[in-house]
Amino acid sequence: MDIGFAILIIGCAALVAAFLLLVIGLVYAELMNSHIPPGVENTGKLHAVHSLFVGIAIVGRILHRLSICHQVTFIRWFVSCFLTHTNPPPPGLRIKDLIFSAVPVRIYEPTAACDGLRRGLVYFHGGGWVLGNIDSVDEVCRYIALKSSTTVVSVGYRLAPEHKYPSQLDDCEAATRHFLSVAMEDFGVDPGRVAVGGDSTGANLAAALCQRLAKQDNGHVVLPCAQVLVYPVLQMADFNLPSYQQNHAVPILYRARMPFYFLQYLNGDPSLGQDLLDGYHVPNELKPRYTTWLSPSNLPQQCLSRGYVEPPKAEYDGGLYHEIKDGLEHEVSPLLAEDDVIEKAPSTFILTCEYDVVRDDGILFRKRLLDLNKDVTWKHMDNGFHGIINFYNQGWLSFPAATRVLDHIVDFLITL
Repeated sequence: MDIGFAILIIGCAALVAAFLLLVIGLVYAELMNSHIPPGVENTGKLHAVHSLFVGIAIVGRILHRLSICHQVTFIRWFVSCFLTHTNPPPPGLRIKDLIFSAVPVRIYEPTAACDGLRRGLVYFHGGGWVLGNIDSVDEVCRYIALKSSTTVVSVGYRLAPEHKYPSQLDDCEAATRHFLSVAMEDFGVDPGRVAVGGDSTGANLAAALCQRLAKQDNGHVVLPCAQVLVYPVLQMADFNLPSYQQNHAVPILYRARMPFYFLQYLNGDPSLGQDLLDGYHVPNELKPRYTTWLSPSNLPQQCLSRGYVEPPKAEYDGGLYHEIKDGLEHEVSPLLAEDDVIEKAPSTFILTCEYDVVRDDGILFRKRLLDLNKDVTWKHMDNGFHGIINFYNQGWLSFPAATRVLDHIVDFLITL
């Protein structure tokens, strides 16, 4: 009995050791494929953070292949349990969780005296439409609300792959419409001074929502007064823009990972990722129009300074297009909207990061807005990377540049 128990313990320990060695080996291999440019702030810390996130993703991948749980489910659980914490409300801020039209929201209300009605911001978190929640941007929303004296509504929209497009956008619309309808009476907010915004795919939802609402406008509904887009993901037609090439292996968002998030959002089939990267999904009749809007010649010269190679021409795959065709519509790719939609955009704030695969999405969107004489404020973080805003006030995970990003947002909001 004792010998059998000892053998069982030794066997379990061997399995755990083998599992850890496997994970360490896979993490090491993944890190060898990454590249953190010296211009990034706190390169050593980013290496450590990237190692942690890669390890979480690899364990999730192993569990998924063993049919224990979905990789996304494991990542959500780990981040929620070990990397997310909610502090008590700070002085000067009232925080409460509510439901707006069946969508969970968290309200951040400054308690300081205010002359007249406050401004508002409806905020959509990032996370590739797959990850993230109200808690993941809690510190971000607290900072914005306090520093700008703005009532902030953080929206907990449904996530992929359980819920496909347009569920996320529908939730954002429902919550925004609800808030606009009760802003003055329930929260002392001027509905004419309510902006929408978000980071990454949350910024995608904000831009898509502004376009959807503008198309539905009948003159009787209050529209957002501005859109706040922090390193926005705005198109899935071209994954070979200069920023995708230059930052293809820069954490936290790799070029090869971007199609995964789009596909989870649209149809849940990650096997199509490489074909999207190669551009086989774009119909020949759309290529001239997209080339006009997405041409690297539309970018400032400094965006080409780290190199750019024109990709080979891609052969169109009609079957692939029909699998993902919604992704080329403006509600998923706001940068690809027609001029008559773009010109209805409200005042826009765009923040981009130099070491980010989607840097050029934001810069090209700015170009389209400026060409139509729209009001645009653009801030660029020369040492920033994708996802940096989520590292504000996160203990050892914090990056000072995250505070500077938030300060840029605050400076814009107080002008509304």
